[in-house]
Amino acid sequence: MSASDVVVVGAGFAGLSAACALAEAGVRVLVLDARPQLGGRATAFRDRETGELVDNGQHVMFGCYRETLRFLRRVGAEKHVRVQQTLEVPFLDVNGRRSVLRCPPLPAPFHLLGAVLAWDGLPWRDRLPVLRLAGPLKAARRELLRTGSVSLEDEEDGGGPTVSEWLRRHGQGAKLREWLWEPLAVAALNQPPDEASAAPFVRVLADMFGPDARAAALVFPTRPLHLLYAEPARTFIEARGGEVRSSALARVRVADGRVDGVELRGQRIDARRVIAAVPWFGLRPLFGMVPPELSGIVSSADAMTSMPIVTVNLWYDRQVMQDAFVGLPGRAMQWVFDKRVAFGESASHLSLVSSGASALVGETSSALTARAAAEVEAAVPGARGARLLRATVIREKQATFSLAPGQPARPGTRTAIEGLFLAGDWIDTGLPGTIESAVVSGHRAAEAIREELRAESR
Repeated sequence: MSASDVVVVGAGFAGLSAACALAEAGVRVLVLDARPQLGGRATAFRDRETGELVDNGQHVMFGCYRETLRFLRRVGAEKHVRVQQTLEVPFLDVNGRRSVLRCPPLPAPFHLLGAVLAWDGLPWRDRLPVLRLAGPLKAARRELLRTGSVSLEDEEDGGGPTVSEWLRRHGQGAKLREWLWEPLAVAALNQPPDEASAAPFVRVLADMFGPDARAAALVFPTRPLHLLYAEPARTFIEARGGEVRSSALARVRVADGRVDGVELRGQRIDARRVIAAVPWFGLRPLFGMVPPELSGIVSSADAMTSMPIVTVNLWYDRQVMQDAFVGLPGRAMQWVFDKRVAFGESASHLSLVSSGASALVGETSSALTARAAAEVEAAVPGARGARLLRATVIREKQATFSLAPGQPARPGTRTAIEGLFLAGDWIDTGLPGTIESAVVSGHRAAEAIREELRAESR
């Protein structure tokens, strides 16, 4: 490889978005990933009994994931998602009664307020407090547009209110929190609202409920995750002279404060610039010995608390749902997705998701299966009388990082090592550990390298 090429270590959303942005700009990239299949923490595997491709966790995006949708358009994968016209979320209460939260065509944030006020899932008196959030949401939106970030009162040195404290401070009652805000917060932050910092959640709301009504709309994958984006990204990179290698465990070499290539199976690959697009728990293993210039960042990454997601897949002998997904407020499994709707008739199973699942991740697979099946039978009328054929449990113990006040500061894109850049959902993007955060970080890393290359060419 020539000295001006870039090595990207990690082939998840962060690494592949960075590599594709560079490839589009004419930079030759080499992507290395230690796993046999591309996709990082957003991938799929083939079920050994049914033969179906099963996602390692259910991923849903929002219309405000602008950088993610830009990345999908870049690699020709926008056809692999289905976008709602506006936010529409069906819920089933504990008795199986169905209601739908649907945003009307009103200016932001009144489309959200109108949706809640028209929502018959809750009594009228429990819906009215949503009006108290109009001012805070508009203020957060203005700050986001002005500064690119959202800060809250009492927030300093990693402190500030939790999501629950912020919601109570703005008069959101227990029922509205249980049915709307807490499920949304747990889905966005992967952490209980009484633990997670409010600032990233308010940032998400400011993005979702902006002037474009489709920013709050849900975006569903219609392909297994690695086919959704990772394989199209591979094709895009290789068509532009780059290379993507899986089962490639790489180590970054550093000498005299600068990148000194990448080591792969004892072979040294010459590279002056490297994007480390690995999770927080993968940063230390990327170096044989951590360079002193990175000791602070690596120590902070080591100290970050991981948060789990549990997914239970259930195969039935018949179709049991008509909706693509349903919210299950008040249950251990917060959402259920019908994979048949997303992937076609060849898929035949439901995926039940519990985010922020610290209390569940230690349960046995049989206990989790029994819990999920019981909640489906109680909530979904079509499941009553259906025969459960098969079940699998997926525990992503390091699905995301904790957003609790007092957690270590997240690093930026540039490092003190010349030629080394960081990307990943855990990089300081102001967003929680989402797909959008990963892609934003990837695009930032690519742009930082392009700036250096432009300066060198001048």
